[in-house]
This record gives sequence, structure tokens and C-alpha cells, in this order.
Amino acid sequence: MGGKLVRHHLFWPLCVLGALLLFNLLYSPDFFSLVLRDGNLYGSLIDILNFGAPLMLVSIGMTLVIATGGIDLSVGSIVAISGAIACLSISKGTDQSSMLLVLTAVGAAVLLSLVLGLWNGALVTVTRIQPIIATLILMVAGRGIAQLITSGQIITVSNPNYEYIGAGSLASLPFSIFIVAGMLVLATLLTRRTALGLFIESVGSNANASRLAGIRSRTVILAVYVFCGLCAGIAGLILSANVSSADGNNAGLWYELDAILAVVIGGTSLNGGRFYLMGTVIGALIIQTLTTTIYMIGVPPEITLVVKAFVVLAVCLIQSDTFRKTLALRWKKRHYPAEQEVTRHA
Repeated sequence: MGGKLVRHHLFWPLCVLGALLLFNLLYSPDFFSLVLRDGNLYGSLIDILNFGAPLMLVSIGMTLVIATGGIDLSVGSIVAISGAIACLSISKGTDQSSMLLVLTAVGAAVLLSLVLGLWNGALVTVTRIQPIIATLILMVAGRGIAQLITSGQIITVSNPNYEYIGAGSLASLPFSIFIVAGMLVLATLLTRRTALGLFIESVGSNANASRLAGIRSRTVILAVYVFCGLCAGIAGLILSANVSSADGNNAGLWYELDAILAVVIGGTSLNGGRFYLMGTVIGALIIQTLTTTIYMIGVPPEITLVVKAFVVLAVCLIQSDTFRKTLALRWKKRHYPAEQEVTRHA
């Protein structure tokens, strides 16, 4: 029973998340404290969920792309473009508090995100460009497009309806959490309650064999890139709405790398095939908790990324069955050399 539990794909991610939370509790006893003020909950745990929402969204979309054996390096740029086009649309409106203006801006951002996802998918499936190169094109060009939309400036907006997307509350919790939950439920239903999940895993395991078996591999791959673009676009709306502004240069910067790390930490292989959406969400929470921890203990900004990289490396090594078995074997050889000698002669 214990061995089966350890082998479960969520065991080590949950252990790491628990260890981070325990460290924070020991370092700051009020870390788990929640305060109800004006009908809304406040606290470090709420902040982790709220600030981690965009990363969780991007990571959910990235999971399905990686499951097909691909990669999407353009999600950070799509985040920036989405926020930029939404804020630009609102700033150009005559009535800044109009709900219709917000719906139009959100619709334009979502539609553009779908188109950008379709562009990535078309490059991969139609022109047969390798995914890392195909999405690298939009990663570079997309950041420039975002800056063109904003004219190289930070666009600020003042619309309570738009701000609600990233800074509003529902049932005392941040509204962004419910957006993530909705997208997670949608992705789970599509991949676990329909044949789409099996098609994605089949394409990721062997695209040619899947095609010969009658699966439309190109359609499946195209669909996951479009969905990934949608997730990144919604994440961009949350980010920009949270600060009521759009920064084409810095919004979503390095999100693609954090999303890939979250997917890997969650147990999904970069080689494609079987994927774990809940594991990815936990991986994103680990990264956001780690970021919060680093800032809380006062790590100098210039070495923050180095500390983060070492911790993520440690997490990946802990999850590796081969690494754990190698450590166990070396420990056994060191402490029980006689037993190893008998085993070798036998």
C-alpha cells in the first residue's frame, strides 16, 4: 500500500507543496491566518491562489500541448498581447465604465488569442515546422506586437467591471480562482469524459501510428494549440485587470518557462503521452508558493532566479524514480557492503 502511494503521480508534488507550506508556517506563524474584511478573505494563502491563477491557466493549456509531444514558447507573448488589446480597447472607449465596452474588449482579446493559437497549430501541422521553432517565432514577434499595440507605453484603464476580472471577489474568494476552476473543469471534461484525452495521449505517444489507426492527428494537435492560446489569453486578461494596466514589455515575461516547469513537476513527460492536469495545477502552486517564500524570507532580487532554479531542480530530482533508486543503492552499498558482496557472488 505504501509503495503504491509513493508511486502515485501526485505524491511527490503534494509532498513538496506541503514542505514549502510548512516552512512558511515555521518562518511566519501567521502564514495560514485568514482575515475576513468587507466580506472578502485576505491572507498569504489567498494571495498564492490569486497571483498564481494566470500561471495555472497557462500551465493547463501547456499540459495538453506537451501531451501531444509539442511545446508552446509563445504563451508569455500571447498573455501580453491579450492584456494589451483589451486595455487599448477600453482606453479608446467613450464611456470608461461601460459594461458593453468591457465585453467587447474581452471578446476581442479572446478572439485574438484563439487566432494566435491557431497560427501556432497551423505552423506545426500544415508547414510541419518543429513546435519549438514554430512557437519561438510568435514568442519573439508577439512581444513586439504587444509593444506596438501599446506604443511602447503602459496603458492604464479605470473600469470597475474590467478590474473585477483580476481583482474582484466572489463568495469571499478572488474571482480569478473561479476562472481557473472553470477552465480546469472544462479541460477535464473534454479530456476525461470524451475520447479527446485518449486521442491526445495516442498522438503524443506515436503520431504516425495514431494517424494510421484513423485518428486525425493534425486536427488534435491544432485543437490543443488553440486551447493553449485561449488559456494564455484569459491569463493575460486576469493579469492586466489585476493592475488595471497593460505592459507589452513585461506582462507574461518568462511565463512559458514557469508553465513548462509546472507541467513537468506535475508528472507529465516532455516526450508526450500520458498527462495529469491536477498535477500541473499543483506544480503551478508549488512555483507560486516558492516565489512567495523567496520574497518573504528576503532573498536579494539579484539571486532570486538562481534560488528558484535550484529548488525546482531539487523537486525534479526528487520526483525521478531513477535518481531515487540510484541514491538508495549507493546508501545501501555504503552501509551494508558485506551484503552487497554476498549478493554479487551469488
